[in-house]
Amino acid sequence: MNAGPLNMNKNDIKRYKDFARNVLGADFNDIELLITSFTHRSYINEHKKTAREHNERLEFLGDAVLELVVTEYLYKNYSEPEGVLTNWRSALVRTESIGEAAEKAGFEEYLRLSRGERRGTDRARAQILANAYESVVGAIYIDQGYDMAKKFIDKTILATLPTILQTGSWMDPKSRLQELAQSREGSTPVYKVLSEVGPDHDKIFTIGVFVGGKLRGKGEGPSKQQAQQQSAVEALEYYKK
Repeated sequence: MNAGPLNMNKNDIKRYKDFARNVLGADFNDIELLITSFTHRSYINEHKKTAREHNERLEFLGDAVLELVVTEYLYKNYSEPEGVLTNWRSALVRTESIGEAAEKAGFEEYLRLSRGERRGTDRARAQILANAYESVVGAIYIDQGYDMAKKFIDKTILATLPTILQTGSWMDPKSRLQELAQSREGSTPVYKVLSEVGPDHDKIFTIGVFVGGKLRGKGEGPSKQQAQQQSAVEALEYYKK
């Protein structure tokens, strides 16, 4: 029953071929390349007969292709200063954005993970999906060329730019909060340390952000800066309600 690349079942190979055709819009010349792009490092030890390589090298390549495509698009279509374009690019290629794109494209059911990784946290799964997105981009680039990789990125990542610009999510949480607080309440957020625990080399700070004297969010972190960012994220959730 075993046949084809990596001694995989013919039906399993067909699943990836159908995925390539229906989701990526491509008939892969080397389907093993695409299968590898979904193969997590953890999968190798448990499935040595059907997996020879994990996806980290493809991820390395895909990351560079993704950044180039996004940078080229922003350069050609917008005249904003470098700093603004850099922030927009960061919002487009951050883990959350590409992980969400992978999830919407149905990547999850094709991931090749160990049993332990399948039971992992939501945060770990989001990171794995983001890595798989970059790996798939790398596989498309090798097998189908730059234009096909660009087409996939256009459809799954660049299409989200209008929403990012409209919601202001390209700004860091503290900048977004300041803009919202000033427009909604006419006040600038003030950050105050509520507590700090632990020895000097391992402190945890709890910081509250106040708008007009009212607590709008709290955050914790190993540094005041990280705790401030987390408190701003919580405060943004308050304004969404």
